[in-house]
Amino acid sequence: MKKAGILNRHLAGALAELGHGDGVLVCDAGMPIPDGPRVVDLAFRAGVPAFAEVLEGLLAELVVEGATAATEVREANTAATQLLDSHFPSLTLVSHERLKELSAGARLVVRTGEARPYANVLLRCGVFF
Repeated sequence: MKKAGILNRHLAGALAELGHGDGVLVCDAGMPIPDGPRVVDLAFRAGVPAFAEVLEGLLAELVVEGATAATEVREANTAATQLLDSHFPSLTLVSHERLKELSAGARLVVRTGEARPYANVLLRCGVFF
């Protein structure tokens, strides 16, 4: 049994399959999930688990070379804006509609229980060497 890191077997397995350039959408409970990507749904109740908690856990295990979020997060969700800015100084912003389109190309979608608007980010995996 693992003693640290991500313990959810479905999520840990999905992360192990990712490669350089693959997309991972970390999203709130309301984000439409496109057909195609593998989905690990962590949502339990409204707000559980929180977007920040899941994102922090993923960033501890992934190499990320880029991130994209919706422009709308800036006005609608101060907490998510601050979190994203603290981790991604070169965050790319697109419209929410465009983010939904881009998410169709993700390899993995991790759905949280987040119940605040626009708590979504599309991560682009990097390589550790």
